[in-house]
Amino acid sequence: MLEIRPNCECCDRDISPSDEAYICTFECTWCPDCVGRFPNGSCPNCGGDLQRRPTRPAAALVNNPASTNRVVAPDCLKKFAGN
Repeated sequence: MLEIRPNCECCDRDISPSDEAYICTFECTWCPDCVGRFPNGSCPNCGGDLQRRPTRPAAALVNNPASTNRVVAPDCLKKFAGN
């Protein structure tokens, strides 16, 4: 089951379970603005393909809540700010 992380790993922007987000197979999580800065639209951590994260229906979130664990990649914003 997906963790559904609560933030963009690059800019630390909050991303609710119903917001648009992108993930790789390791579930690195990114907002659309940051994904637009990544070369080839690939995950900057693993180089993997980024796909739109599916949304979990609100009723399913009751028994299977989204994660509250925030993950932030150090220096990501600085690295991709000019792109």
